[in-house]
Amino acid sequence: MKRLILSVIFILSAYAAAWAQDVKKDTVLVGIYITSIHDIDFKQKEFATTFWLWLKYKNPELDFVNNLEVSNAKTVDKAFSTIDTTGGRIFLQMKLQCVLKDSWKISNFPFDEQKLRIFLENSQFDASTMVFMPDTLGEHYDKRYTLRGWNVDSCIISAGKKVYPTAFGNEAAVKQESEYSIFRVRLSIKRDAIGLFWKMFLGMYLAFFISYICFYIHSDSMDSRFGLSVGSLFAVIGNKYIIDSSLPESSSFTLVDALHGITLFFILIVIAANAYSLRLIKQNKIQQGIHFDNAIALIVLISYLGLNIWLIWRAVSGAL
Repeated sequence: MKRLILSVIFILSAYAAAWAQDVKKDTVLVGIYITSIHDIDFKQKEFATTFWLWLKYKNPELDFVNNLEVSNAKTVDKAFSTIDTTGGRIFLQMKLQCVLKDSWKISNFPFDEQKLRIFLENSQFDASTMVFMPDTLGEHYDKRYTLRGWNVDSCIISAGKKVYPTAFGNEAAVKQESEYSIFRVRLSIKRDAIGLFWKMFLGMYLAFFISYICFYIHSDSMDSRFGLSVGSLFAVIGNKYIIDSSLPESSSFTLVDALHGITLFFILIVIAANAYSLRLIKQNKIQQGIHFDNAIALIVLISYLGLNIWLIWRAVSGAL
């Protein structure tokens, strides 16, 4: 019985100590309203945004004007800030213009969905003395503005802790790690991709069908057949280099790589089929050559269109 009482006292003491520690923490209510997102740069892995930010807290020692950090920003410009201290509570409102870095998922490009993130921290106090709490009232972004070529799916705000595996030179620290409260904003956007897809890949498809026309050129013009096919081959390669120049480097096999890869492969099949047809013509098997051209033309067309439809469908459904 005595052991049970001691155990209960120990548990209650632990809860009381934890409660006392939480009470000592300064809670900062944080709200955000995004007014603009622009200049999304895939090549440089960055985007620009403008937003209003407000913070409500009681501790006058908290200096968010000088110590607020946008941790994933390349540049931050505080265009405006105002502080109201009436009622024993500090209300800070500021307008920020930032260029933020992010990583893009380009496996399904141009049928891609991206997550734009904003991370806010305070470099003055760690998570043991100050924590963020999201202000979830109202909207968090301006639904009236249009992000050209994109549709905004959702905007989620949350708060948590970010752990740094270092004590930042504090030799008295028990653990060689530090925790800071972090405020997160995640904006999900989906690309309006139909027009962009045809703008990017129309040249590739035209090159393939120019090569495909070779099956319907008379066998007397074999030079024209090979000339068109080889020209189409270089046209597809040029189209791929143009598209790749606007995308960040990626080690994964993307939809762009898949579509160009199968197009090059089928153009090579057309060239090989023309070579075999030329061999039949030189052996005076003209009728057999005509039947071969008709059969291989049908197989190539059905296979090429089928593979393209399947790959595009996988990208649209997000399964690539």
